[in-house]
Amino acid sequence: MQMPGISGSFEVLEKHAPLVSALKAGRIKVLKDKQNHFSYFDIHGGFVEVLANKVTVLVEGATAVEE
Repeated sequence: MQMPGISGSFEVLEKHAPLVSALKAGRIKVLKDKQNHFSYFDIHGGFVEVLANKVTVLVEGATAVEE
């Protein structure tokens, strides 16, 4: 998963360390399966929490993008 952090873009991979971060407006990229199929969402900002190998994203104004 790639996200637009307020200090720059960052990526969260499997077994990532615990993290809470603010997100700025931009695009989130989500890996849907092991065959490298992705989903994209444009957001207006929000927050992300990574804990116990789970990612929770709370965003404002998410719009799915086809690529």
